[in-house]
Formats: sequence, C-alpha cells, structure tokens
Amino acid sequence: MTLTPALTEIVDDFAALGDSDRTTLLLEFADELPDLPEHLQTAAMEPVPECQSPIFLSVDASDPQHVKLYFSAPREAPTTRGFASILHQGLDGATAAEIAAVPGDFAHSLNLDSVVSPLRLRGMAGMLARIKRQVAEQTAA
Repeated sequence: MTLTPALTEIVDDFAALGDSDRTTLLLEFADELPDLPEHLQTAAMEPVPECQSPIFLSVDASDPQHVKLYFSAPREAPTTRGFASILHQGLDGATAAEIAAVPGDFAHSLNLDSVVSPLRLRGMAGMLARIKRQVAEQTAA
C-alpha cells in the first residue's frame, strides 16, 4: 500500500490500539480538524453525499508539489469530522502524485471496521475519491 508518511504514521497509530481506543483516537482527530480559512465559503466547496453528515471539501492543487485540503464538517458529526481530519493530517501538503497513489480503500487499514459502520467507511472513501479527482483535474491542465 502506498501512503504518504503522515498517513502511514496515522495507520500505525490505529494499528497499535484495541477497538475502544481506536474509537477514542478517531474522536480525538475530530477535535483537530482545522476551521475553514475566512476566504473559503462552504457554498463554493464540493459536497460529499456518501457521508451521512453534511461535509464539504475543497482542494487547491495549484502547486502540485504542495496540495492544500480544506474540509467543513459539523461538530455534531464526530465520526465524519474524524475521517476528514485524518485525511487532512495525512494528505494536506502532500504532492499530487502521493495523493494519487493512495488506495481508494485505505480506510480499512485503520482497523475501524469493527467499530464504525460500513456506510461511514464508504463516506471516508467518498472523501478520498473526491480529493483524488479534484487533484487530477487541477493538475491535468
């Protein structure tokens, strides 16, 4: 599996824990999702309908060597915020090539299958797919 160094570290952190501690770690990630910068409005961001909660994302790949990611997720949706934060911490600042190389099913490597519903994991896969598509579209020009 090809992951960025930051994603590899996150996967290793989850792998070292039992189920209840993995859930706690996911909720800790939820608290670490950065707020949107003032210049970015949710209305201009792409929705992720695969997620059960309303989440929006935006990608800036104008510098393919340093891709920027932005997420908007409600605090009332800690699982979704946790997934967004994992993707933010693991991919923000990565190269377009590194992001393209991340497997679409990498969420399963977090070993959350026993504590999070398949529908929620599909939401994370939806976020990653949209990030990868936006990066590809922006760097193709």
